[in-house]
Amino acid sequence: MDVVARNQRLQEEWYGEQLGAKVRRLLPPLGLSQSAFADVLGLSAPMLSQLMSGQRAKISNPAVLSRLLALEALVTDPGFPRLPQAELRERIAEIRADTPSTSAALRLATGAQPLPAADPVPAIQALLRALASATEIEAAAARLEPDLPGLAEFLRVYGNGRTDHAREHYTNTL
Repeated sequence: MDVVARNQRLQEEWYGEQLGAKVRRLLPPLGLSQSAFADVLGLSAPMLSQLMSGQRAKISNPAVLSRLLALEALVTDPGFPRLPQAELRERIAEIRADTPSTSAALRLATGAQPLPAADPVPAIQALLRALASATEIEAAAARLEPDLPGLAEFLRVYGNGRTDHAREHYTNTL
């Protein structure tokens, strides 16, 4: 398997879809060019292009991932179609200016922005995988296993597991 195909497969697993498809889906409703979208995320245009084309697999900066999730949450909000253009521009500017002081995990955990309602599993996986490598996630799970086996399982299923297994876990846990 070539590197691009591998990276695109990993993106589907980590983010629920390839980043190129995700960005192309978000650009029209936001009214942004690819370059402006990169600016909002806090990436260079070439870096965004590499992520979109599969030359790179992972968004390694939690703040960038947080902004991507915020843009996606904005577009998927039921009230989005009625949002006035001035307010849309303001919301995008707020997302661009947001610089989480800790991590995307803290932002999501404190309710600063909701997980996409339709299927939160890819967002959870993307968040974990942006914060730590598979090896780090497994090491954390191993340390937690004796005292917190449920949390260890969560890390393994969502951090290192397949998306379909994580969705099954999510459904069975609710």
